[in-house]
This record gives sequence, C-alpha cells and structure tokens, in this order.
Amino acid sequence: MASAVNHVVTGPGIRTGRLLRLHPDRFFDPDPAIRRAAREIYDGIRDLPLICPHGHVEASMLADDTPFPEPASLLIIPDHYILRMLYSQGVPLEDLGIPSRDGTPVELDARRIWQRVCEKWYLFRGTPSGAWLTHELYELFGVREQLDGDTAQRIYDEIAERLSSPEFKPRTLFEQFGIEILATTDAATDGLASHEKIRASDWTYGRNRVVPTFRPDALFRIALPTWSSEVATLEKLVGGSIASCDMLVSALADRRRAFKALGGMATDHGVVEPYTAALSPQAADRLFQRARKGDASADDQRQFEAHMLMEMARLSCEDGLVMQLHAGSLRDHNPAVGARFGPDKGGDIPIAAEFTRNLRPLLATYGNDPRFSLVLFTLDESTYSRELAPLAGHYPAVRLGPPWWFSDSLEGMKRFREQVSETAGIYNTAGFNDDTRAFCSIPARHDLARRVDANWLGGLVARHVIDMAEAREMARALTTDLARETYRFPQPADA
Repeated sequence: MASAVNHVVTGPGIRTGRLLRLHPDRFFDPDPAIRRAAREIYDGIRDLPLICPHGHVEASMLADDTPFPEPASLLIIPDHYILRMLYSQGVPLEDLGIPSRDGTPVELDARRIWQRVCEKWYLFRGTPSGAWLTHELYELFGVREQLDGDTAQRIYDEIAERLSSPEFKPRTLFEQFGIEILATTDAATDGLASHEKIRASDWTYGRNRVVPTFRPDALFRIALPTWSSEVATLEKLVGGSIASCDMLVSALADRRRAFKALGGMATDHGVVEPYTAALSPQAADRLFQRARKGDASADDQRQFEAHMLMEMARLSCEDGLVMQLHAGSLRDHNPAVGARFGPDKGGDIPIAAEFTRNLRPLLATYGNDPRFSLVLFTLDESTYSRELAPLAGHYPAVRLGPPWWFSDSLEGMKRFREQVSETAGIYNTAGFNDDTRAFCSIPARHDLARRVDANWLGGLVARHVIDMAEAREMARALTTDLARETYRFPQPADA
C-alpha cells in the first residue's frame, strides 16, 4: 500500500502525489524575459534585513522569551486571515480555540484544533495565507509534506519538536529572521513594561530593535461605553486628573514622550473615514464634557476624532513622530462574533473611503511642513490612482503605505504598484510593512513582497522602461531604504 505521503488528500475527492516544495521562481511572470530580470533583481534583495515599521506582534513575547507552547497557538490562533476563511466555511470559532468573552466553552485541545485546520487547508489555495504558511512550514520548520488531514498529526509533532529546542525561542528567531527593527502597536494607555524589560535585559541584539508605536484610538471614541475607563487609566499613568479636552491633549503629549523615550518613532490611528476638522477649543471641550456625562453621540465622536487627528498632526510636528492613518475599515461588522470573541477575529470589512476633501483641513495646515510625515493606508483600492497617488505626488508630508489586509496579497501588491507608481513614483511610498500578529509569518510576508516588487521591476526592465541598474536601486529602496527614510529609523552600525 502506498504511503500517505504519496496519497495526500488536498481537497474533497482530490488526491495527489505532490510533496511540499517551493519553486525558486514562484510568483514570477511566465514571460522568459521578465522572469530572468525578476530573478536577478530578487537575488540582490532577498537577504537584506527585515524592517518592520508597523505590526502587532506582542512585545511581551520578546520581553519574556519563553518558548512557544505548541503549533496551533503559534501559527493558527493569532492569524485572523485563517480564522475568517474557516468561519466563512462554517467552522465555529469555538472549535478553533478562540477564547470567548461570554464563557462559551471552546476547544482546548491544540491537536484537535490543528487537525480541523489541516482538514480544511485546501480552502487556502491561491491565497496569501496559503503562501505564507507554506513558506513558514518549508523554510522555518523543514516540513516537506503537504498540509492536510492525513499528515496533520505528523506535521504537528515535527513542529512541536522544533519549538521545544532553544533555536526556536522568540529572541533567537528574531535574530535568525534578520529583523533590523520591529515596531509593535501599543495603546496610549499601555504602561510599556514589556518594552522597558527588553531595554533592561541582556539581549544586546534586540535592545534597540523592538520599539513601541503610539495608538490613542480608544481615547478618541467618546461615544463608546469604554471611553471613561480609558480616560481613568490614562489619568493613573500621567498622575493627574483629565477634566478637559486641553488636559487630554496634554496627557497624550506626555505619553508620546514616554513612547519616544523607548525608541518609538510613529503613531497609528485607525478610523472608518479619514475625516479631519479643526474645532475651536471651546467646541472641542463641549464634546469632551458631553462625553464625561455619557451623552456623546456618534456624530459627536466623528467631530471629536476629526479634531483630535488635527491635534495629533500638530504634536507630530513638535515631537517628530511619524503619523500613520489607517482608514476604510468598518470594525467588527459581525456583532455576534464581536460580542462573543472581541475584536480582530476576521469581522472587519472594507468600505469606500474619500481622502481628497476629508484630509484637506489637515494637509492645508501641516502638509507642507517639513517636520511632518503622514503615511496613508486604505482598504479602498479605487482611491489609489484617483486620490492617494496624486496627494502623495504633491504634498511633501505624504507617503503611501503598502497594501493593507485584503489587498496584502500577490495580486493586491501588483495592483498597488501599477496604479500608484506612474503618478507618485516609488519614492513617495513607504516601502513595505508586514502588519502581522503572527510572528513566524514575518519572513514569509517580506519574501512575498520582495518577489512581487522584483517581478514588477523585471517587467519594466523587459519593456526597456528602466535599465537593470535602476531596477536594482529601486528594489533596494522598496525593500529597506524607503521604510528607513519614512519612519526615520537609523541604520544600525552592524546592518
């Protein structure tokens, strides 16, 4: 009888003899001229350090440096791409071990979670999640079998054995990945104890490479029932009462200084729409006082957020923190999932976004200031060539962030380059960031981006738009230089 390796189940009723392998030319164009050029360009950037200016890896993981517990909690549970796909196919999140807020029992057996995911892995064919996890399994864990229901437990054991070795502790992997700098995303009310622990540790390599990013969103959402508790937490951190909008802004400026003292170089703001408006001090404070009484409406919150974005831009001119704006996501669209499991479980859905008018007040005030830098991200691809590229191609302060979430894929990255570059060029973009919670997917995400960029540049070379020397310079810029420049990161002496 043939072995399971030679009869791998990869989907309903489909059997194949393929082993897991990564073709050296994967994601390159089939046209021979483009493929040759892409391969040459990629070979020049594939081993450059990883710069991660925006992501959601927990600093506590690197502060504590404890071994990863097992494969499912490392590779499956943190990845909302995987969760949303499985949920869309009828797999309950309870069966995937996602902790519930309401006490609903959830699966605790990691092997069963892993088995369920592997049995459904055919769903990820042609998706970035499939490409990323294949890369992780092959390059990092040395797995050579296709992931499916028959091989699930063997692969689980193979990964678990590697995770038990010292070579797979978080700090060791951080160095092995060649990460030059990694920015976490931290609430304004985070005391940053994990970052302080890293700075005080004997981990010389990572001491100045793991930095916080300031995210004050929860303090701007004055219509939510959680707002008062967020303000109370901020009061404890700054050691004083916050009784007015001016006092809130002062407290946020204090926290920004604390983030910067630990190496922070950026702020991050997630909004449904990129609406900005300068309110008078009196009007802003009226909204603040209404929120203190619990009377703030959704429209009050929209106006308050718009005003606070203006205030954050002003503070960025003063303290030099780069301002990131993520717009166009309707968070927790599925109320049942949000109520039971909380945010970031795959229920965030893109909406249309308008930038030209919404950002005009902010850019009219700060867009020409050489001290200010604004990185724009969107889920609305229709804005790439119509609004974002012209804005970045005009205002000195504006840079375009790379494709985000649902556009963070092979075809999404290609569309971004094609729609943005002719108007804004590449030097008005911010390079690449992985924007991930799944630590071990970082190298895979960067590798995909490098291949996509090499292929796009290879096409320009093949069509004689640029020559190979220019392509190599542009590839390096897209891989490392633009991220360093945009986020004002120094180049390490040993890089």
